[in-house]
Amino acid sequence: MRFLQIALILTVSASLFAQQLMEAPKFPQNAFFRQWFGREAPRVDLQPPVRLQDFAVGDRLELSLRSYLELVLANNTDIQIQRMSIETFRNGILRTYGRFDPFLTMGFNATRANNPATNLLQGATTVSNLNQPFTSLYNQTFENGTQLRVGFNASKTSTNDSFQTFNPAFSSGLNMGFTQPLMRNRGAYVNRLPIMVARSRYRQGDYSIQDRLLELLRQAEFTYWDVIGARESLTVQEEALKVAGEILKRNQRELELGAISELEIYQPQQVYATQEVAVTQARYRLQQVEDQLRRQIGADLDPAFRGMPITLTETVLPPTDDRPLDKEAHVESAYRMRPDLKATLQSLDIDDLNYKIAKNSLLPDVSLTGNYTSNGRGGTFIPRTTGLGVVAGVPVPGGIGDALDQVFGFNFPTYAMGIQVRLPFRDRATQADLADAVVSKRLNTLRARANEQQIRMDVLNAVTQVENSRASVKLAQVALDFSQKRLDAERKRYDLGVTTIFFVIQAQQDLVNAQANVVTQSINYRRALITLLRQTGQLLEERGIVIQ
Repeated sequence: MRFLQIALILTVSASLFAQQLMEAPKFPQNAFFRQWFGREAPRVDLQPPVRLQDFAVGDRLELSLRSYLELVLANNTDIQIQRMSIETFRNGILRTYGRFDPFLTMGFNATRANNPATNLLQGATTVSNLNQPFTSLYNQTFENGTQLRVGFNASKTSTNDSFQTFNPAFSSGLNMGFTQPLMRNRGAYVNRLPIMVARSRYRQGDYSIQDRLLELLRQAEFTYWDVIGARESLTVQEEALKVAGEILKRNQRELELGAISELEIYQPQQVYATQEVAVTQARYRLQQVEDQLRRQIGADLDPAFRGMPITLTETVLPPTDDRPLDKEAHVESAYRMRPDLKATLQSLDIDDLNYKIAKNSLLPDVSLTGNYTSNGRGGTFIPRTTGLGVVAGVPVPGGIGDALDQVFGFNFPTYAMGIQVRLPFRDRATQADLADAVVSKRLNTLRARANEQQIRMDVLNAVTQVENSRASVKLAQVALDFSQKRLDAERKRYDLGVTTIFFVIQAQQDLVNAQANVVTQSINYRRALITLLRQTGQLLEERGIVIQ
């Protein structure tokens, strides 16, 4: 059976709050202050089950296997958990880009200092200084490894020192510098290695979620067929109870007519009582598996559907395909499609990237540095004549504008170029990281081979189980046919008076067991087919489920 396509999206945000975090506003936008200085705590709103009403027919839910799987994918809590799990891997990719995020550091300080003079040149008996520096620094690392620094500083100094020529005095400076790695961390490829590792882990996590989804879907289908099996078993037991009641009535009538003794009525009564117990047990078994089915589709979360009867439209039919299964073809399909094997192989890619990261860390840290500085001075200028004790001249007004004009006019520049070398004589920590990367790849290679061996064994066992179940259904049908013929023969012999009721009851019980065995073997065949699709990784494809 192949269903219509059902889309399953695994990249759903955990919540609106999480989506806002992923798209965080930048400073100094208004949204930045509303988000980060607000008092609202993150909220998680759980949505009620959906689409249940679409399959309500009258006072009951009517579900085919396809509609059941649609509800499972839409409402199953375990599947929703898996859909959320991928978000942590996406956040890991975002986190690795953080090393290239720029940041700005600013600071302001005001210091008033009063000190007694220690000599005549300090210009006052008690020297009072007010220093108000402002500093700012912008840093950013680019993907090619270049580190850029842009800094600006300004300060205001006021004093009662009579010998100062600028009071208040303003000074400012503009500093621009860079550091370019020449060996370690040189180039865009090396600096993007952590991002590539995060993306590989995202793909690995996606494969792991697909594998978990396969298992959850297999369990969901098992539950569906368990309900059908329990329903068919209840039907068999109820039919057996009906037949046992008819036999009991006949024997009671024969007892009333004196055809049998009172001792022969106990066995039909005991069989009828035993069959009543079997019906009761089958009814409660059906109730249990129906409760499990309601949990699979989320009906247990909605009071309107929590107790609603469920009708399953699929029927247990004996297998009609007698063609032998190609074991090697199924094994190859499993190698190609099993997500757990893909996740293991993805580990090898992560190991290669980690090896390159460790190898880069062993390189000498050699960097080219450059720096440019422009300075400026301004403030109120107080001319001084030579000699001590001479009165100052007329002050010339000035301020921070003079200092800024000199800075950005580049009147007083300073240039610097250099080479920085950091060469550890021995780096055992990084050597251990490199060795761990090699060991990890060897281990994951062995794990991949062990996984392939286990997959092969799982597929072979699943194929054997399908063939065994198919043969068991046929044998159960043959046994059922013989049981029916034997019961008919025993009834005829009983009517002719050549046998006792014991053999009729025994034949009837054998028929009930044969009917129950046909149901059991048919359900086991369905379960074996589902397990085979699970082991070959084809279950999602066969059910038309597309992961986006």
